[in-house]
Amino acid sequence: MSKRISAKHKLDRRVGENVWGRPKSPINKRDYGPGMHGQRRKGKLSDFGLQLMAKQKLKGYYGNISEKHFERTYNEAVRQRGNTAELLIGLLESRLDAVVYRSKFVPTVFAARQFINHGHVKVNGVRTNIPSMRLKVGDVVEVKEKSRNMALVLEALQSAERDIPDYLEVDPKKMTATYLRVPEFAEVPYQCTMEPNLVVEYYSS
Repeated sequence: MSKRISAKHKLDRRVGENVWGRPKSPINKRDYGPGMHGQRRKGKLSDFGLQLMAKQKLKGYYGNISEKHFERTYNEAVRQRGNTAELLIGLLESRLDAVVYRSKFVPTVFAARQFINHGHVKVNGVRTNIPSMRLKVGDVVEVKEKSRNMALVLEALQSAERDIPDYLEVDPKKMTATYLRVPEFAEVPYQCTMEPNLVVEYYSS
């Protein structure tokens, strides 16, 4: 667990933004990079550096996604017809862990992955423990009845930190979320600036 928290906090400081909008983010107190050379003056990033930063930030936002898995998701977006940047965001937002996080069943995307791994979630009435599962429009995500009184869940639902996006229909009493449609990039409530167009440029170069 400590490894995840450390990595999460390092990402905030490395990119110089509060990526998840969390009040405990170290960037709120130390707005410089991690490590012994973090306070040195930063040079201007090259085009490649900006593209890499955008990719690392987007990949990091969704938790512990591996580089291999993220690139596979990008390649899937490329194969589809349409705007690759928009398609990439749509694929990432259709992940089960992203939907559990957006529905405010848990406080962080890291908690969402663990919550699903431990079997607390059903999709269309069937228990699943795969955080990367891709949801289809109309799928219903449900917190198992035995898990609904967990302090983690109740605290997240009552939190005012985040709003539930329009592409999900959430019933807080039944603790269900329906995936209504694939979102456009402009609809996704990122707490920091995301630049999926630079991610596309990174993989295209």
